Amino acid sequence: VQLQAYGGGLVQAGGSLRLTCAASGRTFSMYAWFRQAPGKKREFVGSIIWSGGSTNYADSVKGRFTVSRDNAKNTVYLQMNSLKPEDTAVYYCAADPILTYPSSSERAYDYWGQGTQVTVSS
Repeated sequence: VQLQAYGGGLVQAGGSLRLTCAASGRTFSMYAWFRQAPGKKREFVGSIIWSGGSTNYADSVKGRFTVSRDNAKNTVYLQMNSLKPEDTAVYYCAADPILTYPSSSERAYDYWGQGTQVTVSS
């Protein structure tokens, strides 16, 4: 079972990036994105329920970030628009096979991908 997150990079403020989380080995009922900035705790960004596609977001990214899924590819995306320097962080993909309600807690997710660095320059 593997979650592979990629798509990070360096972008100017106001720009966009799309992160990808590809799952292999099994299916999951819930996916989420978290991020961790230097010297800060890891924080919830957004989540998506696989069945139905309902999403949930942190207030700090609402209206700018969008979580979506591709059922055929067993892949989840994080589209990030209007990026700000404070969005700079390592972004992590997380998933759980039995969770059926949105959770912003790290402890709710049993599977994690490696992080991908997003750097937003001012």
